[in-house]
Amino acid sequence: MTDSTPPASPTPEPAARTRRDQIRDVAGRLFSERGYHATSMRDLAGELGMQGGSLYAHISSKEDLLVEIVQTAAGQFDAALLTLRADPLPADQKLREAMERHIRVVADNMESATVFFHEWKHLSPAAYARVTDWRDTIDAFYRDLVRQGIEEGTFRPDLDVKMSANLILSAVNWAYTWYRPGGRLTPRDVAERYAQMLLAGMRTPAQEAS
Repeated sequence: MTDSTPPASPTPEPAARTRRDQIRDVAGRLFSERGYHATSMRDLAGELGMQGGSLYAHISSKEDLLVEIVQTAAGQFDAALLTLRADPLPADQKLREAMERHIRVVADNMESATVFFHEWKHLSPAAYARVTDWRDTIDAFYRDLVRQGIEEGTFRPDLDVKMSANLILSAVNWAYTWYRPGGRLTPRDVAERYAQMLLAGMRTPAQEAS
């Protein structure tokens, strides 16, 4: 009797990285280590083993790379966070989950997160405005989360929504300056500790007692 089980499908090969991908990755590392203005096209070409002029076959300008790095990072945060908007979790649990996802994006992409949070101010006005729009979207996400908690009776009704959201964002965004992947704390550990401290001041007395 023969085995009629069809052979397993081969594991798909990861997509080949393009030269532009390599250039963007090296640019992200150099921008995060040295800063955008302190990194020249010659520096970038040297790291890639290319002639300076050869870079322009792949990119139009150094700012083009900065825009791409920033947009990629923004997309990663959007994908991690914005799906939580429709999640039925109560606000305190959703806050823990949002903070863990936020910090995980930072931890998994330390170089691009550093560029995103520290070097985006060097963008030209049009690109700068797009990043500002993104920041407004994420601000609104966390403000809506605080409002949800107030409406549910989970969070204190006297909370200042804007200041509460700013405090949460300050905690998770600033992780890029000190967090080190592979260290003692995982992103989940950091999120849990941050959330525990924040929620102690945000929950109603009844919620804290329960």
